[in-house]
Amino acid sequence: MAKQVPPDVDSVEPFNLMNCTHTAMRQASRQLTQVYDDAIAPAGLTSSQAMLVSRLDEMGGAPGGTGPSLQALAKRLSIQISALTHALRPLVRDGVLELHADPKDGRIKRAVLTEQGMKQTRQMYALWQAVNLRMDEVLGANAGAELRALATKVASPAFLAAMGASARD
Repeated sequence: MAKQVPPDVDSVEPFNLMNCTHTAMRQASRQLTQVYDDAIAPAGLTSSQAMLVSRLDEMGGAPGGTGPSLQALAKRLSIQISALTHALRPLVRDGVLELHADPKDGRIKRAVLTEQGMKQTRQMYALWQAVNLRMDEVLGANAGAELRALATKVASPAFLAAMGASARD
């Protein structure tokens, strides 16, 4: 794809914040994060931590399991390994999860929820379900599903490729 030539800076009009997809998405994201953080606070998790522990649970990280490698978990969350290890620190400190060396390859770290972490995750699921239902009530019958579908499309590799951008993994 050919690089776009920037326009003459003297002739560019300031962009209209009310018509900027990026600005609208960032504002909506911040507000939704606050709504979800408030809703799941009784579980002792933030919405970012909730996403992490739910993926961990989904990937076999329940107590007693082997748990996913940190590399696999980072890939599933679409974040860099350094960001993942930073996000895991408070969860390890607070006893929500534990990190173990892989029994076959000690260089590989695996994450597993503790019993306490599993209890918090189950509580978070109930709180998350309630706020999701409320969100759909407030947005309207199909708007919640449409919003999720559009967000999923924007987050896809196909969208990134179509925009001519590259992910920073």
